[in-house]
Amino acid sequence: MNRILVINSSLSGDTSVSRILVDEAVQRLLVIDPKAVVSYRDVGDAPIPHLTSATVAGIRAIPETQAELAAQALSDELIAELKAASVVVIGAPMYNFSIPTSLRAWFDHVLRPRVTFAYKDGSVQGLLTGIGAIVIESRGGLYSEGPTMSMDFQEPYLKTLLGFIGISDVTFIHAEKIGYGPEAREMAITTAKSRLAETIRPGFMNAFDV
Repeated sequence: MNRILVINSSLSGDTSVSRILVDEAVQRLLVIDPKAVVSYRDVGDAPIPHLTSATVAGIRAIPETQAELAAQALSDELIAELKAASVVVIGAPMYNFSIPTSLRAWFDHVLRPRVTFAYKDGSVQGLLTGIGAIVIESRGGLYSEGPTMSMDFQEPYLKTLLGFIGISDVTFIHAEKIGYGPEAREMAITTAKSRLAETIRPGFMNAFDV
């Protein structure tokens, strides 16, 4: 049975372009597999706590205190959701040329040594394989081409983080220039929906099985 994990991180509520497009992606996935199970994790509305000196050992070392044990328990929960997924759909708006800190906090709990990645023979081995990803990137400006490409710390970062844990089959969907006015916003949404239609076709989720 296919499982879809949905992660939203926008702070903009119902007006969020990334949330609109995440919903579109999920509906298209359900068209090709109506029996797929969908799980939701909204780190925008229900933020993951940022790691602190009191909790970081729960992720990177051996937990001893209650705070460290709680951090590890949350990490276990988030990783279990991700491991169970056939495909993860991530809504990642661009905030200050990168990703929301709430999404970064999710990654901080998911990137865990010996659990989702390991070092072997001097290189990193991602331990979460067989999972595909669709990442919705909403942006106020144009960063996929032109002089502002060098300011895009969003997509390269997400590609690196996902690849680090073994999720290398990633489709990035851009909704750009949404800050240029209502017409530009609608055009961005329409273009992104067309890209999703081209991407999500019968057999899409089966491609990630290994």
